[in-house]
Amino acid sequence: MIVTRSRAWWRATLALCLGSILVFVNLYAPQPLLPDLRQTYGVSTLGVSLVMSVATLALAAALLVFGPLSDAIGRGGIMRVTLLVTGLCSLGLALAPSFEVLLGLRLVQGFVLGGLPAVAIAWMGDEFERPALMAAVGLYIGANTLGGIGGRLIGGGIGEIGGASASFLTVGLVTLAGVALFWRLLPAPRQFTPRRFELRGALMDLLGHLRHPPLLAAYLLGGINFLIFINQYSYITFRLAEEPFGLSARWLGMIFLTYLGGTLSSVFSGRLTYHLSQPACMTLGILILMTGTCITLVNSLAWVTVGLTVNAVGFFLAHSMASSWVSRQAQRARGSASALYLVFYYLGASLGSLWLEPFWQQGGWLGVVIGSWLLLTVTLGIALWLWRSERDLGQPSLAR
Repeated sequence: MIVTRSRAWWRATLALCLGSILVFVNLYAPQPLLPDLRQTYGVSTLGVSLVMSVATLALAAALLVFGPLSDAIGRGGIMRVTLLVTGLCSLGLALAPSFEVLLGLRLVQGFVLGGLPAVAIAWMGDEFERPALMAAVGLYIGANTLGGIGGRLIGGGIGEIGGASASFLTVGLVTLAGVALFWRLLPAPRQFTPRRFELRGALMDLLGHLRHPPLLAAYLLGGINFLIFINQYSYITFRLAEEPFGLSARWLGMIFLTYLGGTLSSVFSGRLTYHLSQPACMTLGILILMTGTCITLVNSLAWVTVGLTVNAVGFFLAHSMASSWVSRQAQRARGSASALYLVFYYLGASLGSLWLEPFWQQGGWLGVVIGSWLLLTVTLGIALWLWRSERDLGQPSLAR
């Protein structure tokens, strides 16, 4: 098993963090362009949100394929091949002649984007000792945020200069270069034991995870939290593109630097488990997210930025705890368990616009805040239930 801070640990962690960055650069590059795309194609806010929703929905569906498949054929090959196809899809997006073709390519890209997220944490669970796993997961989640920031900065910055096609071309070329490095860095697995793939067995594994209350609770918590968090960013771009703010695509991309709050909270989340249980950390993260959502109501760009930063701190603290909770609780078919968490996670992202759109239409940003709080009270209740259940069972916060 790979131990914390060893040469093998650093090499594997660097590879998986790089892969994570590439995934989220590709996924989120179009987000700061949504207001411009809405005007260009003459579609509604709900219609243009499909640029993000079809990708995340396809990603969620792909996780049901890649997770169980990785338990049978291994995880490294899946990550390498899907990252390569992801880069090729971005090059194709640069040449898309219409909005319909753009959505079709995003659907395909979303599916292959699911390859690495479906299996990365399971790969770590196979190869790393538990302390090494917790340290690596925090860095990996932090890399998610860096990828999200990078994608939006590229999308907004390059898009303002050369349009959406230039953004997609840049992302595609960066991705292909990163894939070459990822291919070289990722070590060969030593602890993985393949299982014969059987559809019935894979379905029974998934059903077993859903029947395990702590796992189901973590799935719901992660999915609902992400539903709110990521779609708040979509609607805040519409708010900030209008008066009195009037931000251009480049400056809308800069707003996503607030993700850095999530990068920091993810990296240091492992240390927090020395003092608090994972469910307690989830509870704290949700309370912080609720607080940040309220701060964004202030009609000031500075305070909106503060609120979004606070949101990122809270969300990624809860997310890193919930995702590692799944790895800790799964007794078998760890790849399927991790993949199922991400199915809920990205399914939440895909459905978020359907939930928040009526609140946006009726009440603007205040409506979005109200809609957010309604669901965050649900995840707060779930986290408190997990916290109480763990205390009743007398489980330690984390074995180090």
